[in-house]
Amino acid sequence: MQATSAFHKGLGEPEAPVLLSDGRWAVVEMSPEKGCVSVISRDGLTKNVVARTGRPNGMLVDSHGTLWVAESMNPPSIKKVELNGLSEVILTGGDGKNFLFPNDLAFGPDGALYMTDSGVPRPVFQKAREKGFSYPKIDGKVFRIDLPSRSATILDDGLQFANGLAFGLDDALYVTATITGLVYRYEWNGDGTLGPREVFTDLVDRNRKSGFTGGDGLAVGSNGFLYCAVVGQGDVTVVDTAGSVVERIIVGGDQPTNVAFGSRDSGDLYVTVKDAGTLERYQIGMTGLPLYRQSF
Repeated sequence: MQATSAFHKGLGEPEAPVLLSDGRWAVVEMSPEKGCVSVISRDGLTKNVVARTGRPNGMLVDSHGTLWVAESMNPPSIKKVELNGLSEVILTGGDGKNFLFPNDLAFGPDGALYMTDSGVPRPVFQKAREKGFSYPKIDGKVFRIDLPSRSATILDDGLQFANGLAFGLDDALYVTATITGLVYRYEWNGDGTLGPREVFTDLVDRNRKSGFTGGDGLAVGSNGFLYCAVVGQGDVTVVDTAGSVVERIIVGGDQPTNVAFGSRDSGDLYVTVKDAGTLERYQIGMTGLPLYRQSF
């Protein structure tokens, strides 16, 4: 495996790399001065801001080329963003609960949208971290969202900062909980419900853990392995189908936030690194598991 030079530099706390159908990359920039969705050229040399949404976090693209954004503030919501810059708030809560910190998104085998909510308002959580306080009450959730009816159902709660999520080779749903450092696995029941939460693996190297460390975004390889950004640990941790850590890919900063595979024939893994302000590319010789798309 060999890292190239950073694919694109100068991003404001990047997250959520998304490969578009024309080979360009969409990312979110979470920093207060940016707060936008941006698109990077195929060669990585130029970037255009598509829309300023507030404080975007997770993102994906549907088969029509529309971007769906987990917006953590202003207000906490799911937003629909078109590449021409138009944006719209679609949903701010479900099942009688307002969203607190929408974090990441994935389409499921049924074509519905699945979302993690970290379970605490971002300003409250950020203040607690900066002041060194104990963590506030956190009630992370997994939602299933029916976009045509603009409704959301809670599938699980009680997670300690629910973060990244992805469907695996077996259609199971994998979710990271950053504060515990764990990845949880849920059987997908075929009807939009999930089986019981099971501990799948621990992403954190406990021999060198320091500060705020835990799983962030993740993607699944065509071999079924999980590729998990571990914020605070400076790596992408690779986990096999049995839940064993098999590799740690060191990246160009301490705070990788998310990962995505490149085009089907590239064997590349792309990583957003928050503190470095980069979208990085690593040649790993692996393709990604094809992503599900929406049903509408």
